[in-house]
Amino acid sequence: MSDFNTFPPTPVVVQLSCSALELTPVRLGELPRLLTIVRPLADALNADPDWLALFSQHGNALLELLTLTTRRERAWIDDLPLDDAVQLAAAVFEVNADFFVGRVVPGIQRSADKLAPLIRNLGTAPSPA
Repeated sequence: MSDFNTFPPTPVVVQLSCSALELTPVRLGELPRLLTIVRPLADALNADPDWLALFSQHGNALLELLTLTTRRERAWIDDLPLDDAVQLAAAVFEVNADFFVGRVVPGIQRSADKLAPLIRNLGTAPSPA
């Protein structure tokens, strides 16, 4: 999504049956909680997720993820009709996909590539006397 190149990001408006909701990508301060929430369901996320399977297998995590990424109260999320929840979940992933796929994953890989030789050297360095 090219809007990541602008600051602040242009919100994506999702029209739900109850209201319109503006979504923006996650913020740095939200990242630790987001990663904790996403970890259990990361394997189920792909280009075309089965939302009903995600809700049935990781319902609480997905609801917490929607709470965090929409910046809405959990009660508001809990009261959504199922079709709105699925539409909202898809929009949240769309808004944040470029961030994770285009920036976070490559950044982590670059860091890992830089750290790997240092870690290998630590494992082979003689211990201090």
